[in-house]
Amino acid sequence: MTVIVVGDVVTDIVTVHEGPLAIGSDTLASVRIGGGGSAANTAAWLGSVGHPVTFAGVAGDDEPGTARLAELAAAGVTTTVRRVPGVATGTVVVLASDAERTMFTDRGANRLLSPADVDRALDATPAGRHLHLSAYVLFDPDCAPAGRHALRAARDRGLTTSLDAASAAPLQRLGNAFWSSVPPVDLLFANLDEARVLAGPGGTATELAAALLDRALAVVVKSGADGAAWAGPSGPPVCVPSVQVARVIDPTGAGDAFAAGFLASWLTGAPPADALGNGARLGALAVARVGGRP
Repeated sequence: MTVIVVGDVVTDIVTVHEGPLAIGSDTLASVRIGGGGSAANTAAWLGSVGHPVTFAGVAGDDEPGTARLAELAAAGVTTTVRRVPGVATGTVVVLASDAERTMFTDRGANRLLSPADVDRALDATPAGRHLHLSAYVLFDPDCAPAGRHALRAARDRGLTTSLDAASAAPLQRLGNAFWSSVPPVDLLFANLDEARVLAGPGGTATELAAALLDRALAVVVKSGADGAAWAGPSGPPVCVPSVQVARVIDPTGAGDAFAAGFLASWLTGAPPADALGNGARLGALAVARVGGRP
């Protein structure tokens, strides 16, 4: 059940600080530079558990791009990434604490993703059975056509599809215009903030998952330390608790890891509770380290 993951690959500069930021002065922190991008993170986590995965995206023909692709290959990910001379690979600066992260994003070459890049990945992956898209692609008007094409082309070829809602602020900014242009998907991933933008304020993860069934055939809503919920076309919603960790170091990429764990189980026929549990397990591994990768 090879998964084709479509979206961003970036260099993450992750700064994990302890205590409040000293604006205008110095704050002690640990800094890590490495691979990032929501979609690339999910692909790497899928590769880490041995699930066949192909990543489709765009990177600069530069040293960071070479490093990012080498990291994905080392994680067991097949790539169909187009390299573009003269354009920098994307970069994200992440300010993270044990509970929150704030990101400053330079999308770089990621905004050049085209429908042809998606078709190349589909053609190169005849064993592909599922396509997973990060909504970051749909937030950018330059590459949103490629994201919409990915969902349509996958469905036309008989693949199932999933969409990660990605970020609450862009969803809030785009409003109804976002969903009006998104093709139907089989599975939607959202955290509490994203789900409340899409379904309305308030509500538990279980209530929100059920409320969003008009957006997708099945919905997963993640609520961090409070676990996650699934709602689908038949049967009552399912909830699982989070996997406890001794210390949350950096929440960057936890949702990406969760999506990988869920998909790795769900696509092999596991029931929702098992898939949620596997997602929670990978999410717990992610928050116990710096950065969004395995």
